[in-house]
Amino acid sequence: MLRIGIEKMLSEQLCQPMSFAEACKYLNVSKSYLYKCTHKNLIPYYKPGGKKIFFSKKDLNDWIFKYRIKSDSEIEKIISEEYT
Repeated sequence: MLRIGIEKMLSEQLCQPMSFAEACKYLNVSKSYLYKCTHKNLIPYYKPGGKKIFFSKKDLNDWIFKYRIKSDSEIEKIISEEYT
């Protein structure tokens, strides 16, 4: 029962819009960097009414985890599997 409540709460948090300032804080980036990312359409965002910018926590998480760099041991494993 408690688990269901926690999962629901976390799901609702992912659906809550984040302001520009909240997104900067969440991503630990400067305002200028985030503006640059939105201007170049490198990061997903919402702009209802054409003024303020909002973000989805889920979209930000997806964006963050899209750029994973493999460790040396993972690369070595892939290479060894190719040659065996």
